[in-house]
Amino acid sequence: MIPAADDPLLDLPEPLPAGERVLWRGRPDWRALAVSAFHIRKLTLYFAILVVWQIASSIVDGKAPLELIAGSATFVGLAAAGCALMVLFAYLTARTTIYTITSRRILMRIGIALPMTLNIPFRRIAGAAVKIGPDGTGDLPISITTGDRVAFLVLWPHARPWRVARPEPMLRAIPQAEKVARLLADALSNSAGVAEAQPIPAASVHAPAMKQAAA
Repeated sequence: MIPAADDPLLDLPEPLPAGERVLWRGRPDWRALAVSAFHIRKLTLYFAILVVWQIASSIVDGKAPLELIAGSATFVGLAAAGCALMVLFAYLTARTTIYTITSRRILMRIGIALPMTLNIPFRRIAGAAVKIGPDGTGDLPISITTGDRVAFLVLWPHARPWRVARPEPMLRAIPQAEKVARLLADALSNSAGVAEAQPIPAASVHAPAMKQAAA
């Protein structure tokens, strides 16, 4: 998804240096983000099991039909509200996020209430991978060389899962992920710091390399 031209988040924090150009800009797909980061399917299944359990327990306890229906309706309403909040959070997260790949760096503008921009020069990228889902959306985790790191909780959900000790920023739920991964691979290869960057090998953007990015 390419941000609209009148998007207030479109502007970069500061002008790019001379000779640097924007290669790609996009946002997470909020539906894919709701599934992969906020686990909305698992949450829905969990609540469904609880509803069935609550109904079965009420029947075993011999509750009257009206009492059973009232109790179940209340529980279903609370469950639906919980799922709706997760979906809303996923939508707002996607809406306030902009990933930018330039000819020299990756910029991640993240945060709903307190926006921040993470600047990752290519020279600090130790490696990258790609994991593509059945719908073509995917995740691009970025491993950073030793030095300053952003805390996992600050990055989340734009962080590779379970890498808490050494957080890895991740472009998450990106539409047309294979195309973006190829673009990033080419940009790393063409950058001035190619020797230090250890760019993604061209083959790693194909489906067989998805396992490399598995959490």
